[in-house]
Parts: sequence; structure tokens; C-alpha cells
Amino acid sequence: MANQLIPISISEAKAFIKQHHRHHGAPVGGKFAIGCSDGEKVVGVVVVGRPIARNFDDGWTAEVTRLCSDGSKNVCSMLYAACWRAAKAMGYKRIGTYILESENGTSLQAAGWKCLHKTQGGSWNRTSRPRVDKHPTQKKFYWAPGGVSNC
Repeated sequence: MANQLIPISISEAKAFIKQHHRHHGAPVGGKFAIGCSDGEKVVGVVVVGRPIARNFDDGWTAEVTRLCSDGSKNVCSMLYAACWRAAKAMGYKRIGTYILESENGTSLQAAGWKCLHKTQGGSWNRTSRPRVDKHPTQKKFYWAPGGVSNC
């Protein structure tokens, strides 16, 4: 059976992410989640929430805060495309996501997204606000549907 999109709660998506994501834990929250099934089991999930960068958090922009699959073919591109369709249907004007510099973005390209810019990455730890980094701190690429690729 071909992969199909399924409704999934954010809690269920977080449990899948905790079990399968290779370098991140589950996000704290989210606006919505979408699952993908092979007909027998969940093979991938996406969680969409508010943008992490406060300059993008304008009420009209959503962000893919986690996408995770078990490695099944075409799941990631299917979920990227689905979350943009869902976000547009909810009234969002933009959606984006960050990937690590070491990731190639093939699934994003397949979903019609473009690499718009490279970020510096780094730590959230500051002297005035100490934090323990629980995520990769390398440079990242910001991707969004449409637009002109600048990477």
C-alpha cells in the first residue's frame, strides 16, 4: 500500500520523534501535526508551530519545528508539502524550516521548497541567560516554499 497522510495529535507526533529523530528531541509544543502511514504503522510525522526567530513570529508565518521519518521513501517530501497546504488553509501566508548544513535538502526540493539563506547557527547560551545546548549548534539553512534559491 502507498503511503498516506493521517491525522495525528501533537502528543503522538512527539512520541514518534522521541523514538526516531536522529539529532533532536521533540519540540515543546506546536500548532498542528500531520502523520504519514504505510497502511499499518506511522512512518513519519511533522510538527508545525510558531517561528523560533522572533523577527518571523508575525502571526502569519508558521515553522516546521520537527519533521521525522523512519526512513521510508518519499515520506519527508510528502509531509513538507502537506504541512504547507494545511498552513495555507489555516490562513498562514508563509512557512519555513531550518535544516543542518550537513543535510542536503532533497526532500524539501522535492516538495517545491527553496533554500533562501544560511544562518550562523550557534548556541542559545548567554552569560545573562545560561542554557545547556541540547541541539546541534552548526550553521543551518532556511527553506521555504517558492521564492528564489540563495544558497
